[in-house]
Amino acid sequence: MAIRQIRTMGDEVLEKVCKPVKEMTPSLTQLIDDMFDTMYSAEGVGLAAPQVGIRKRIVVIDVEDGNQYVLINPQITMTEGAQTGAEGCLSVPGKSGTVTRPEKVTVRALDRNMQEFELTAEGLLARAICHECDHLDGKLYVELVEGELMDVTAPEEEEEA
Repeated sequence: MAIRQIRTMGDEVLEKVCKPVKEMTPSLTQLIDDMFDTMYSAEGVGLAAPQVGIRKRIVVIDVEDGNQYVLINPQITMTEGAQTGAEGCLSVPGKSGTVTRPEKVTVRALDRNMQEFELTAEGLLARAICHECDHLDGKLYVELVEGELMDVTAPEEEEEA
C-alpha cells in the first residue's frame, strides 16, 4: 500500500470522464488500497480515482460510520430532498464552499469483488457519494458552490495564530 499524489484543480485528468471498470485486476485492487491510504493520510472522507491520476470509475469513501465503501462504476438511481452545507475537496486544498446536494441518494455499484449492490445513504454519506461521483464525470464541486469559495485554515494553524 502506498500514498499517491493527489491531483489538484487545473490538472486535466480531473476534467475528463472516467472509463468503466470491466474486470478486477491485481493493479486495481492495489489502487483501491492505495486510495484508502491516500485519503486517510490527507484526512479526507472520500477519494475518486481521477484524483490520483487514474481515469477509472472507482470511488472510496469512509465517513466514520464503521464502513469503508468501495463503489465501482457507481450510478445514482434516486435522489430525494436537499441539504446545504460546507463542502471541501482534497483536489482543491485550503478552500471550501457552500453546496446544495440531495439529502438522500440511492446508488448502484460494484464492490471490490465486482458484485453488484445497491446502497441508500443520507446526510454526509449521501453528500460524499454525490461529490465523488461528480469526479468520475470530470466535475469539481467548485462548479456548484453558492457564493464565494472560502479559505480554510487547518486546526493546527489556528492554534499557532
